[in-house]
Amino acid sequence: MLITPSRIRVPEDVLTGLRQRIARVRWPQPAPGPAWSQGTDLAFLQGMLADWATFDWRAAEERINGGYDQFVAEVSGLRVHYVHHRVPGADGPPVILTHGWPSSFVEMLPLVDRLRDPAAYGIDAPARDVVAVSLPGYPFSERPAGEHTLRDTARVWHDLMTGLGYPRYLAAGSDFGSGVSTFLALDHPDTVAGLYLTDLELDPVLDPAVDPTPLSPAERAYLDAGERWSLTEGGYHAIASTRPQTLAYGLTDSPAGLAAWLLEKWRAWSDCAEGRVPRVSREFLLTTLTLYWATGCVGSTLRDFHDNRQVQEGMTVGDRVLAPTAFGRFGNGLDDLRPPPPEFVGRLCRVVRSTVHDEGGHFPAVEVPDRLAADMLAFFAEC
Repeated sequence: MLITPSRIRVPEDVLTGLRQRIARVRWPQPAPGPAWSQGTDLAFLQGMLADWATFDWRAAEERINGGYDQFVAEVSGLRVHYVHHRVPGADGPPVILTHGWPSSFVEMLPLVDRLRDPAAYGIDAPARDVVAVSLPGYPFSERPAGEHTLRDTARVWHDLMTGLGYPRYLAAGSDFGSGVSTFLALDHPDTVAGLYLTDLELDPVLDPAVDPTPLSPAERAYLDAGERWSLTEGGYHAIASTRPQTLAYGLTDSPAGLAAWLLEKWRAWSDCAEGRVPRVSREFLLTTLTLYWATGCVGSTLRDFHDNRQVQEGMTVGDRVLAPTAFGRFGNGLDDLRPPPPEFVGRLCRVVRSTVHDEGGHFPAVEVPDRLAADMLAFFAEC
């Protein structure tokens, strides 16, 4: 496995071109009705693009480069970007962290900080080696030309971790990253020592071939809520899973289009304070937008929706994650972010820890990293 140290360096002409495009944005008329009821609010987006035009990307770039050891590995035929920190004398298996959509490895950096040095954040737990990986097709990681599923990514991650010299490791993820992590544990029971999830990307109960047992009342309520959510909030998923290429043209060409598409989800899926302001910094959001814009990756990220339409393909009755599994239930009080009940997760995973958090939404690694890291490390100590 060929490994090369890596640093982010966005060409200056890319940044200049971005600012020029922002200056030439053609704005639509504001939508009638309450703000956000028909999509991204015009005034909000205009303010974000004004900030984006003056965003000090070089400072953000240097904070990432100066604070985190980055690498690119040629593994399983792909160039994979990742952050890797070894802790001298670390006791216990390392952790591989996988982000989701619409995000990047930067979402996991607060967890990297806390896992490699818990004491610095007031967490009483041993430090861990940590690997935070960029999903294929997301900033700085290559995606193959053909179909590539979450299960395929899990195979790449396994080869990466064993190639780094880790015969056993812990896996954690959110969104698509939860699916990758689950497949890691499902397909490599001898090497995954524990699995930590913040949501369930694989819904085993929806496929009677995987788990035909009757639903509990809580499970039925969860699935009913999911159906209602799909009717009002699921339009993005319908088009991304069926026509991602059509969508990619506008989002790749227009900074306003890209920002509107991504930021709507960061707002809707975050545990927002009063006024519906995401619990993440403007700097973080602008960093994420710049990474997507500079790498032109949004089209390849959308392929995750298309390629995983049949995410349970190949799973059969009796498939089960043998590794101990912890489920951090964030967003418990949010109407559109209801986490599954423990018995639902238990249909596929051996759940030994289920913690309900009253803060944090779909992105707890960046929203409430102290809570998430403390819960993770408490679970890891038991694995």
